[in-house]
Amino acid sequence: MSFSPPSPANRAPLLLQTPPFHASVPLLGQVQCSWGDLTPSYDAPADNDAVRSLLATRTGGTFWAPLPPPDARRAIVVCASGDPARATALWTAARNAHEVERIVFSLPEPDIRFQPLTQCIRAVGGAVVASSVNPWALFDNAADIICDADEIGTLAALGTLRDLPVWRNAAGSLDLIRDSTAAGRAITLLDHATRYRCPFHGTPITAQDAIALLDEWQQIIMRNRSTAVCVGMSLWKRRRIADLFATANPRRPFPVFRRGTAGAVSAARGRGGIAVWSTRMPPGLDRRAEAATVPVARVEDGFIRSAGLGSGLLPPASIIVDTRGVYYDPARPSDLEHLLATHPLGPDLQVRAEKLIACIVAGGVSKYAHGGAAPDLGAPPGRRVVLVPGQVADDLSVRLGGAGIAGNLELLRRVRAACPDAFIVYRPHPDVDAGHRLGAIPEEQVLTLADHVCRVGAMAPLLDIVDEVHTLTSLAGFEALMRGKAVTTYGQPFYAGWGLTQDHAPLARRTRRLTIAQLAAATLLLYPRYIDPLTRLPCGPEVLISRFGMPSLWRPTLLMRLRRHQGAFRKAANKGAQSVFRTIAAIWRRP
Repeated sequence: MSFSPPSPANRAPLLLQTPPFHASVPLLGQVQCSWGDLTPSYDAPADNDAVRSLLATRTGGTFWAPLPPPDARRAIVVCASGDPARATALWTAARNAHEVERIVFSLPEPDIRFQPLTQCIRAVGGAVVASSVNPWALFDNAADIICDADEIGTLAALGTLRDLPVWRNAAGSLDLIRDSTAAGRAITLLDHATRYRCPFHGTPITAQDAIALLDEWQQIIMRNRSTAVCVGMSLWKRRRIADLFATANPRRPFPVFRRGTAGAVSAARGRGGIAVWSTRMPPGLDRRAEAATVPVARVEDGFIRSAGLGSGLLPPASIIVDTRGVYYDPARPSDLEHLLATHPLGPDLQVRAEKLIACIVAGGVSKYAHGGAAPDLGAPPGRRVVLVPGQVADDLSVRLGGAGIAGNLELLRRVRAACPDAFIVYRPHPDVDAGHRLGAIPEEQVLTLADHVCRVGAMAPLLDIVDEVHTLTSLAGFEALMRGKAVTTYGQPFYAGWGLTQDHAPLARRTRRLTIAQLAAATLLLYPRYIDPLTRLPCGPEVLISRFGMPSLWRPTLLMRLRRHQGAFRKAANKGAQSVFRTIAAIWRRP
């Protein structure tokens, strides 16, 4: 089906629109013709797959917009054009045909030219709403749509897809004529006459692909709007956090930021919940928020985060927002544990998860990096290679989920006792090795228990060449499971207890048996929120992984470079101090 391109003024409306997450969002598609040039489809709306998807998801038009007030949900929806004279004629035609108490009149965005008409309509008992209102709520009580003879807008086109009859005022007349072709034209417009493009890659997509994306965005918007205040968010990451919590509401595009308990609770009261960075919770926040009936959610980095360290001041491209607890605290079930224990995690989700796992493995993706060459471990041929990932000593996942193991050195002792003949590789945590966090162990001390210390390269290629991973609570255990490696846990990480790991400290409440695909589906597809650092739009992990191949998106800022030098200085200072202490100890032991 081909169309001659219309002028912008006469072009039929774009039915599937990108929510205004920020000022420069890309369009989802381009309409190829005017309304009059559309050849009506012979399908009934109920017989078209794209229409069924649209109606089921209630996307299309300004679906993110405010709901119309209860008084505006009336039987006769009148959709005016942008011309005041024609809008007045349309009002007269509608009023002649129906009782004014049954009419809601939809006008373009606030315009002083429509003020007299608005006052007139309201004075006689009619209702007036902006055309950017949520269309589906407006249609819930509707029986008929009336629109201009020469122009049909998004609202009317969506209404006819819902099988509402469309009436138009005849040119030069106040009579209303039934438009029997409106539904067929709207189907053609939705499914054939619009070229849809993926907003992330610019590739062609179908109407159903676009609707599925809008449905995902709709769910994200609803979740984001439940958060009124963000607390504990460092200045260097606030713009990214604002994008991750974007509401598509111009009046409140993202939550407000507060630092202290009193200000956060006051700002959230009556408006929504508080999202707090879990390691930076102000004193008394839980108690004060509970007293004010303000819900509190914990925020942490996602599991596919960025091409660089958070401790190096690189903002996260994914986060988790947990309303029950947080995934690394086994004291109570988190949202992630609830998903793993109760969600169906059905076939479609598993297929997507399997494709994602294949992408992660092929691309060498881990939490902070991707790609890279495998290091030379020097392991003797035939000897079992066991990786022990180091962790940050004061990390909450160690303190809360470590099952009483004090730190990296004690973990190494446990692993050596369990694997006396194995070739043990110790991998310091990158934040610790960069000098940003606690947990460093002198290499000579490590080598009394391990055979090799691996500091170079990314985690993913290292996982590819080991046989097993023995860990306290490290995410490396989950990454190893996706690569088919045997994993033994000594703490209580989120991925333990589902029949996929050997566990030294099992949790009795975790009784469900999962596949790797089900574990990955909940952990990587359902639990986190992702943002595309290029378009600043909410996305899936697949899009974020594709951006790891764009170095310009991860180029270090001046602040990040200063932070890197700070870490190197701290690391050198710590080494120097340790050397001094060893010298003093050696002198003290002399006879």
